[in-house]
Amino acid sequence: MFSSSLTRTTAGLCVLAWAGPLTAGAQDTYDRSSASSFLDDHCRTCHSGSTPAGGFRTDKLRSEASFVEHPDAWVSLAARVSNHEMPPAGAPSPSLEERTAFVAWVEQTWRSQACAAELPPTPSPIRRLNRDEYSATIRDLFDIQIDVSEMFPVDGAGGEGFDNAAETLFLSPLLAEKYLATAKFVLDVAAKEFKSRAKIFVGRPGPNKTEVEASRQILAEFLPMAFRRPVDSAAIAPYVRLVQRARRRGLDFESAIFFALRSALVSPDFLFHVRADTSAPASGQYALASRLSFFLWGSQPDELLLDIAAAGKMDDPAVLDRLVPRMLRDDRALEFFSRFTEQWLRIRELEGTHGPDPELFPEYAADAELRGDILLQPVFFFREVFRDNRSVLEFLDSDGTVLTQPLITHLGLPLEKEQDRKNPNWMELPEGSGRGGLLGMPSISALASHPHRTSPVLRGVWILDSILGSPPPAPPPDVGELEEPGEGKTVKSIREQLSAHSRSPSCASCHQRIDPLGFALENYDVLGRWRDRDRGVPVDATGRLPDGTQLDGPASLKAALLERKHLFLRNLAKRLLGYALGRGLTASDTCAVESIVTHVESQGYSAWALLREVVRSEPFLHVAGPAQGPERH
Repeated sequence: MFSSSLTRTTAGLCVLAWAGPLTAGAQDTYDRSSASSFLDDHCRTCHSGSTPAGGFRTDKLRSEASFVEHPDAWVSLAARVSNHEMPPAGAPSPSLEERTAFVAWVEQTWRSQACAAELPPTPSPIRRLNRDEYSATIRDLFDIQIDVSEMFPVDGAGGEGFDNAAETLFLSPLLAEKYLATAKFVLDVAAKEFKSRAKIFVGRPGPNKTEVEASRQILAEFLPMAFRRPVDSAAIAPYVRLVQRARRRGLDFESAIFFALRSALVSPDFLFHVRADTSAPASGQYALASRLSFFLWGSQPDELLLDIAAAGKMDDPAVLDRLVPRMLRDDRALEFFSRFTEQWLRIRELEGTHGPDPELFPEYAADAELRGDILLQPVFFFREVFRDNRSVLEFLDSDGTVLTQPLITHLGLPLEKEQDRKNPNWMELPEGSGRGGLLGMPSISALASHPHRTSPVLRGVWILDSILGSPPPAPPPDVGELEEPGEGKTVKSIREQLSAHSRSPSCASCHQRIDPLGFALENYDVLGRWRDRDRGVPVDATGRLPDGTQLDGPASLKAALLERKHLFLRNLAKRLLGYALGRGLTASDTCAVESIVTHVESQGYSAWALLREVVRSEPFLHVAGPAQGPERH
């Protein structure tokens, strides 16, 4: 019962996870008795007796065994408490500290019960390649430098916030038509490229080789690479027959081969990720090779990975330990660096209409080189951390960063690149520059701002979500907008308006977490430039976190985040595991995340250690699912 119930509470796990990381200390002494008192004080009046409100009874949640018996009830309760939906308006309300401590205790107890229950692996949905994976695979399969991703609609985010999540990767009739058209386009290009033709035509009919033999030779070489696993003669035979059919219709030999290859490119074996077949144990090796390759390269496995799979060594920890650095230093790893970073940090939002107002910030709108450098800086920073095995804590603060000459000029840094002025390079920062880590980057300042001004609220929410993994609940539907200054119009400062806004009991608890984080970054304008004054008024970057920590500017904020580095690492591990698996995490993944965090902490927060622990984790090594993969054609 516990196994089936817990695996239904995926959404609840996401809501519960680390709802109040900025209130420290209270949960250290929080126990079962404290939780019972919380329920008695704030829940029992309405949720007990013969007619409990909403049919929800708290008297069944009186022991830790109730986490086994009623996991859904605990998840629902803690989510509603965390989101300030309970107690209802008008009832005595617990303080933020009380809410945070209760929810943290529920989450910790729930997690320990999930681990003790030894939940079965989460079944993983069949997952098609998203448009970026499809394009990169086409590029590597045919050795042609084309990007066909724009020929497909944008894939929506799912799972842990990424566009490779199986939950959102449906195959619609419209998409099937696009795959047909794109396959024809790709093969038309490949037919004209020497390297592509050399990869395809590994055999030709001649005096000592029939067309059928040549077709079989070509397809026996191509199909295993396209399908990313061994293909036996029975699976090759239908494609040989397609060549023969095309020849009978009058196509020449090369055109007939391309006709068969087009069919392969729209096969589920190509369009979907490789899955292990329980009736063929060796298939798990190829599924793992493909999973690792799409994780760190965003594309198909190369010959070395397939050879390791053939030798049955893909799940050997020592082999995985050696593979991770090799793959990170390959140019194909840029797919991982860019796609993960842009979605984790939400950088992609700046490429749409969310960017800085072009009239107020013409330098951003008009200077394509500067704009590109701003967008790519976090990607190349991420690359440096993982390629060179730096500490992942450098995302919070660092002695250096990635810069170009346009960025140096834009930020007003007393540095000069003597060589390679345009390409991004790691450079040591002057002491006190405020540019170490992610928070000092212009892209972060811009995406967590309004187009026309900075926003302490947006910046605080971004930190809670992207850095600490504990996004606040959505604001109430009737929340008012802050007043904006206009010509001849005087309004209160943003701080004054937020202070008044936060006096409302329904708003205060969230803004106590959000606002101090955002105000600490007020020295950065919309484009991340340092400022001491805003509209002629001195910048006030002070704030006080719910646990009493005093903030005054970016340096103090980074120090506070480093004090909570465990929360940051857990969030990053969770996101990386979700990205690697291509699905949302569930209860059965909870223990894997905790194990990853523990091992990485013991290895000095090493970036390689983090990735090694992800790929050596149980959910990554052993993906559960139906015995059979996509239907073979």
